[in-house]
Amino acid sequence: MLLAARIANIVVVILEVIGLGISVSARKAEIFVYYTQLSNIAALIASLAFAIFGPVLWVGALRLLAAAALTMTFLVTTCVLIPMGASAKDLLLRGNGLYHHVLCPLISVASFVAVESNVMSPWMAAIPIALTLIYGFIMLALNAKEVCDGPYPFFRVNHQSTLATVVWMAVLTAFISAISILMCWIG
Repeated sequence: MLLAARIANIVVVILEVIGLGISVSARKAEIFVYYTQLSNIAALIASLAFAIFGPVLWVGALRLLAAAALTMTFLVTTCVLIPMGASAKDLLLRGNGLYHHVLCPLISVASFVAVESNVMSPWMAAIPIALTLIYGFIMLALNAKEVCDGPYPFFRVNHQSTLATVVWMAVLTAFISAISILMCWIG
């Protein structure tokens, strides 16, 4: 199983490099405002670490972070952005979307859940939750100060009510919490 896990993680590294190359060429440094890009960069680092070092505690923490964040990326894309009117073809089948919204999340999470023997500790579930919250608060502040517009509709605090922002953040926090705890338990 370790060989299969290493192979899956090497495949993820290759796909992440391709997807990241597409993203950087299109958006340059702007990639750092997207949770999608950050979760895929985390996956690149975590998969590379797993391929090199195997299932040790700190790699397990990185893999959990990547698996939870990629799951969040996939769910927000398919359950929020596309139903709100974004193009499914663009987000799932074209450019970096194919890699960052479909291939990398599916392969990385499938490997984490089904193939890898990650070393887990219950406290690790807090890592994806905390980092997602930090990202969210930073993006809310940047949107409130009009430094950024989005990049996701739920961060556009100047274009929605305070209640809408609170509800969005509560739902997204519940999502990442459930995902992280479940992934930690499975992993």
